[in-house]
Amino acid sequence: MSISNRPFGRTGWSVSEIGFGAWAIGGSWGNVDESEAKGALHAALDEGMTFIDTADVYGDGRSERIVRDVLRERGDRDVKVATKAGRRLSPHVADGYTAANLGAFIDRSLTNLGVETLDLVQLHCPPTEVFYRPEVFGALDELVASGKLRHYGVSVEKAEEGLKAIEYPNVASVQIIYNAFRQRPAELFFLEAKRRGVAVIVRVPLASGMLTGKLKADTPFAADDHRAFNRHGEAFDVGETFAGVPYDVALAAVEELRPLVPEGATMAQMALRWILMEEAVSVVIPGAKSEAQAKANAAASGLAPLRPEVMDRVREIYQSQIAPHVHHRW
Repeated sequence: MSISNRPFGRTGWSVSEIGFGAWAIGGSWGNVDESEAKGALHAALDEGMTFIDTADVYGDGRSERIVRDVLRERGDRDVKVATKAGRRLSPHVADGYTAANLGAFIDRSLTNLGVETLDLVQLHCPPTEVFYRPEVFGALDELVASGKLRHYGVSVEKAEEGLKAIEYPNVASVQIIYNAFRQRPAELFFLEAKRRGVAVIVRVPLASGMLTGKLKADTPFAADDHRAFNRHGEAFDVGETFAGVPYDVALAAVEELRPLVPEGATMAQMALRWILMEEAVSVVIPGAKSEAQAKANAAASGLAPLRPEVMDRVREIYQSQIAPHVHHRW
């Protein structure tokens, strides 16, 4: 079964509603062999995924170069590749978001991806202050005018940042965390994004693997896996790891979700289908480190819509167990 497509905001693009998140094949998820990484991406594209999300800092460009190599090998021309810029700044501060720095980052991504024009560049979870600096978005407008970008968007940590970003008329997309453990974007942000014709890219859809139902209290993680080193936000925003939910709390909530999984589906597939029930979502980008994972992710598009009572129960579990830990923060 092929993956259904959705319009990507007002860009005129139509993309697969399940895309490929390429963080895991770049780094910070333990060791991933390059041939396995390429195999996972090939499998995703074979299944009909037409949207790839990467970033210049994933493996210091490794992820972008793997994407380049696979697309060259296949000759695919209808695949949209979104990358990100800004996290190469050290220190990562608002004053670093200058036209010169952004231009240099984008030139590097053009080289890594082997193209003359980037489909979509997203500011990579910049400090909140950046969203209040029109000159940053003016610099992106100039990069579009120069032919180096087709479109630009933002990746945000907080719903409020997304709401501020879409006040800029040329912000084409917002990437945000949304899953059964992070439901706040559905309150206001999705309504505004839809009203303005802004595409929504959903990341961390499986809460760093928690919503696969496969993790246990004693599951080991490699030292270079962010699920080991960022549990309390030591390296970057803690909301990126297990969606910011304390590990033991999340494990208990997963057990509450387990009886809701439709027959013949996995919990991960249900979690993806739950996200796709929100029509403001343009594409959801689970990661995959193997061909099997990529194929299983793609199959979630073919699941029947979740029943109203299942949607209600997911909301109840969130409100009672998860919301007190995350709702006010992001």
